[in-house]
Amino acid sequence: MTKPEIICGDITKLDVDVIVNAANSSLMGGGGVDGAIHRAAGPQLLAECMKIAAERRPGSPCQAGDAVITGAYQLPCTYIIHTVGPIWQGGGQGEAEILASCYRKSLLLAAKTGLTSIAFPNISTGIYGYPKDKAAAVAVESVRKTLDETPNIQLLLFVCFDEENYNLYEKELKN
Repeated sequence: MTKPEIICGDITKLDVDVIVNAANSSLMGGGGVDGAIHRAAGPQLLAECMKIAAERRPGSPCQAGDAVITGAYQLPCTYIIHTVGPIWQGGGQGEAEILASCYRKSLLLAAKTGLTSIAFPNISTGIYGYPKDKAAAVAVESVRKTLDETPNIQLLLFVCFDEENYNLYEKELKN
């Protein structure tokens, strides 16, 4: 079974099959990692996201906990999986289940597409306010449970933008 790894760095620079975007439900780009991915991928990404949005429900083409895949355009990876994490509301609104679904559905979509390497950012820990320690625990547990169902995944990276997240993921991976 694949052993998840962690690195500190910029997810937009990785040459893997697919990177995961911590997207918003409109898929139209935003701040944080979502904005960085959209800027680095170029305007073709926005055009494809607009097409997906038109084919799905207007106003909210990707629900929290769901995932969709697009091309990567000017990025070194081949695909982008966009997943919408939960907004932290204190922990009693199903946030952990939604966050776990982001990781699970992204991994299953990558495997279904025949991909072998995937990189995840720290979903929902920016503007969505999910506590970083709790998010790291959910991410690692969800990925570990789902990797059994995705034997073609050979490389799984958690890409941390800062040392704090790196240390939290390192602690979770040692457990």
